[in-house]
Amino acid sequence: LPFFLSSSKRGNLFFNCYKEQDELENIYKSGQAEFVVVYGRRRVGKTFLVREMFDERLSFYNTALSPFEMEKENGSLLIQQQLAVFAESLRNYGDYHDGSPKDWIQAFRWLKELLGRKARKKRLVVFLDELPWMDTPRSGFMTAFEHFWNGWGAGQHNLMLIVCGSASSWINDKLINNTGGLYGRTTREIHLAPFSLQECKQYFHLRNLKMSDYDILQYYMVMGGIPYYMSYVEKGKSLPQNIDNLFFKRKSKLLLEFDRLFKSLFVGPQKYVNILRLLSNRKLGYTRGEIAKKLKMNSGGGLTSLLLSLEACDFIKQYIPFGSSRRNTHYKLTDLFCIFYFNFVDDHKNNSTTFWQDNHRSPTLNAWRGFAFEEVCFSHQECLKKALGVNGVNCEVSVWRNNDTDDHTQIDMVIQRADNVINICEMKFCTSEFEIDKNYSRELNRKIDVFMHKTKTKKTIHLTFVTTYGVKQNTYSGMADNIITMDSLFKL
Repeated sequence: LPFFLSSSKRGNLFFNCYKEQDELENIYKSGQAEFVVVYGRRRVGKTFLVREMFDERLSFYNTALSPFEMEKENGSLLIQQQLAVFAESLRNYGDYHDGSPKDWIQAFRWLKELLGRKARKKRLVVFLDELPWMDTPRSGFMTAFEHFWNGWGAGQHNLMLIVCGSASSWINDKLINNTGGLYGRTTREIHLAPFSLQECKQYFHLRNLKMSDYDILQYYMVMGGIPYYMSYVEKGKSLPQNIDNLFFKRKSKLLLEFDRLFKSLFVGPQKYVNILRLLSNRKLGYTRGEIAKKLKMNSGGGLTSLLLSLEACDFIKQYIPFGSSRRNTHYKLTDLFCIFYFNFVDDHKNNSTTFWQDNHRSPTLNAWRGFAFEEVCFSHQECLKKALGVNGVNCEVSVWRNNDTDDHTQIDMVIQRADNVINICEMKFCTSEFEIDKNYSRELNRKIDVFMHKTKTKKTIHLTFVTTYGVKQNTYSGMADNIITMDSLFKL
């Protein structure tokens, strides 16, 4: 149920994605040939959005077989199976051919014949789902697909071709940034992002799941706003109970999700997983050179390609630490589901079926919460800027770390503003108001002094706290120039 709730009469109430719905509807009414790419992280709801938007208006729909289900098959058999599925889809929409096409050239010829028999004035909506999966090795798929669009589809003013894919790196390389036959051929690209905290809250409310913002925030830190994962949260169960049911009980619904996710996205997924596992060990991430050294890889084009693919699939982000040059570009793991997985599920770290219920107040889980909360703040930085009243001001958001061998002072978030102010942000996930004591106040003052000395900044420094419930008023609380609570993260 990523975007809607079904009523008792089976009517569908769309939830979220109003912008994407409007855009797709306008494209439908454009009166010209359209080649639309809908992409985003797996399980984010791309297929659901398109199918629910067009439903009975689809002239043809095919979804490829998942390579996860076909991992033991040889190459030629993979092609045959994908072609067989395509042929079955053709017959579902009125095609008369028996058997399967011999290759993708013939498959798209059959599709052209099918569409040619349909009403010429009617808008023809063709939806090819998980397109990257059809492009199996030595299948000739891309050659046939390019010929289908360039040689026929682009000239059909009533055709709207929609393709989807979770393998965003493939989508970028083969479609959006294609330098070959499909160069500049896509007419629209729609990136579907995970839910924000506000959207998660609305989603749970529509499902009549009663929970506090504090719990919604923790669900987000586990699932990263992925609708498919959140659809498994059960009514009447506490957060620890739901987490145990989803990840730690035998045959739990999301226990194998990580493996399925990467096997469906990448050929030879282990090298991608190794990079993510390394990045999970350090919240600031590593440079490309550091990654190569630690994983004993060549730091050349091969590693660059892997990093670009992971970034295109929204698992990692690159950033330049405050005051550094592009040569010091860092890569950090930002996918919250992966951060959770590497901390608690990877390599069968926990055998208890009630792990979360038994340990939800432990130091280990508290350390993870701190890490994950920082990532939530980064992904909701527009909310932070709005809370600071600077959403209309040009800002650069980064992190900073002192590289001196004897002092590794670091700042969780640095917001450098065009109005001559720098917000130095401390993010604290707590069960109640955060308390600044004497020792911590000294540490904060030292941290600010080191930052100003090392960066030589002349801008005004504002110490900013981002916490779940605010800062407790005491002798030292006045040192905070700004206090932002989790409520602001729920406001777009």
